[in-house]
Amino acid sequence: MRRSACQLLLTFCLGLPSAASEVFWPGWLGPHRDGRVDYFDPPAEWPKSVEKDWSLVVGEGSSMPIVAEGRVYQHGRINGEEVVFAIDLDSGKVIWRDSYPVRYRISHFGERHGDGPLSNPAWADDRLFTLSVTNILSAWNANSGELLWRKDYTKRFREPYPKWGASTSPLIDGDQVIVHFGGAGGGFLAAFDPATGEELWTEGEDGACHSSPILVEIDGMRQIVEWNHEAVVGIESQTGKRLWDYHLPHHGSNQNSPTPVHYQSRILIGGENRGIRSLQPKLENGKWAVIENWHQRNVSLNMASAIIHGDSLYGKSHLKQGQFFRLNPMSGEILWLGPPRMGEYATFLAVPGYLIALKDNSHLEILKPDSADFDRIASYVVAESPTWAAPVLLEDGFLIKDRTKLFRWSFK
Repeated sequence: MRRSACQLLLTFCLGLPSAASEVFWPGWLGPHRDGRVDYFDPPAEWPKSVEKDWSLVVGEGSSMPIVAEGRVYQHGRINGEEVVFAIDLDSGKVIWRDSYPVRYRISHFGERHGDGPLSNPAWADDRLFTLSVTNILSAWNANSGELLWRKDYTKRFREPYPKWGASTSPLIDGDQVIVHFGGAGGGFLAAFDPATGEELWTEGEDGACHSSPILVEIDGMRQIVEWNHEAVVGIESQTGKRLWDYHLPHHGSNQNSPTPVHYQSRILIGGENRGIRSLQPKLENGKWAVIENWHQRNVSLNMASAIIHGDSLYGKSHLKQGQFFRLNPMSGEILWLGPPRMGEYATFLAVPGYLIALKDNSHLEILKPDSADFDRIASYVVAESPTWAAPVLLEDGFLIKDRTKLFRWSFK
């Protein structure tokens, strides 16, 4: 491992108050994994262009930047090593970096995504958690860059990670950090003590897939909902006990990738070539059961995750070479469809009055979500190469990771 310490002058500067410290985006899709941004006030009029504040080479991969306490944390890949950066949000200066060798070559048809990392970091209580493309979990001191502990279960499995690499994002639940290990042939969900790395519980033998888990409360029970290689499952968060499951396996090239969406005790889930479903887990007479409320086959999610904004579900269907959609989450009715041929992928964020979508072609789109039809207000080119990593909104701009660089942009 190699680590570079920050300079004394930078350390002093970081001690000064900054508006950047108000931004808190500690992991995949934000604090609640729902894409909702509470600290951003949209401009009265969206500018015609945006201004680049700084850029930094951080290596390959589609791992998104995260922000906590005025710092950006970024996971990348440079010269066969995975690299972890802590960066000052205001200046773009590197505070610390660490690296470790990861031998990996992505499978056929995945080359355009590069060799990872694919998972998104997570931050909690001055600790940073990263998952390598080969399914190795690392915990770091977020202030100093010191490696605290590491978990490597790759030798337990014939297939230690999914076909296109590990891309599930670590989930923080108070005094637990939760990750699904393994590959198509088998695996398990595991919880660890964030401070020590002690294994607290493991659940099941289902293989891992590309989807990331969420935390929800249904019928008074706090639970982890994840979509693994075999099923959508509900797990009691403190014990690891399986409460319910709904068989929806990865099959052939039909990946289990999107993050589940929680809406009014329902779980909305969509998979490649399998449409979108509404599942409703219920606790009745001490037993859990799952009913399917509806199944909408005319839109379907491949890699892109959908989000709730207001009372609608928004996402990007892979059908017709990529279409944005708005859907009624209670009935499954499609409220509008955008034009076809909009590309492979998009990540969505919800802000007051607007929907923000970053497409894989480096275009950031500002949409009016409650219009009767697809309504694009503004569009910005925000990178020099494809953008598979999710964006992060700041109070006056945003962070973008493209194939090798991290950018900070401002609305000015």
